[in-house]
Amino acid sequence: MAQEVAQSLLEIKAVALRPNDPFTWASGMKSPIYCDNRLTISYPEVRNLICKGLAQLIQKNYPEAEVIAGTATAGIPHAAWVADKLNLPLIYVRSKPKDHGQGKQVEGVLKPGQKVVVIDDLISTGQSVLGAVKAVQNADAKVVGVAGIFSYQLPSATKNFADARIEFDTVTNYSILIEEVKKQNYVNDQELAILKKWRS
Repeated sequence: MAQEVAQSLLEIKAVALRPNDPFTWASGMKSPIYCDNRLTISYPEVRNLICKGLAQLIQKNYPEAEVIAGTATAGIPHAAWVADKLNLPLIYVRSKPKDHGQGKQVEGVLKPGQKVVVIDDLISTGQSVLGAVKAVQNADAKVVGVAGIFSYQLPSATKNFADARIEFDTVTNYSILIEEVKKQNYVNDQELAILKKWRS
């Protein structure tokens, strides 16, 4: 499943590789890879595969889940498909509380004590999804874990999740993607070395 999803991300060009001309992330970090999982929603076969992978991951690692939460905005469609597949309630979490109305950050019905899995499309440092986790916790619910489509496997993410005492897992990740890149000859040997070095 992890290899199949990685291959699909490459095929639909959700992953862009520029080893010799790195991207600059919003954090300022330079990266030879940019993963835009928003593209997956336009490909039924790919999104169905991802939904299946996320559902399996949740059933295996967080079987006690009672509610599925999506992060705004990229996590929402995937959370909706997974909630439907698992026949569980859906909520979504805004990046910040609304500045009008009731000022909600968590939308949908969430009862105190309910066990929640938060779904995000991408894990880099983990800070944005952990903000969503905090919002769910502030609503008196319990986050049992975070599930995502892809992880860059950055050490900072491992540390941030450990500090927050939250488990996380993704359908596929950087290491598996790079193996697919190598198999499919997406880059030359020199570029592959750059990609591996960045990860380490």
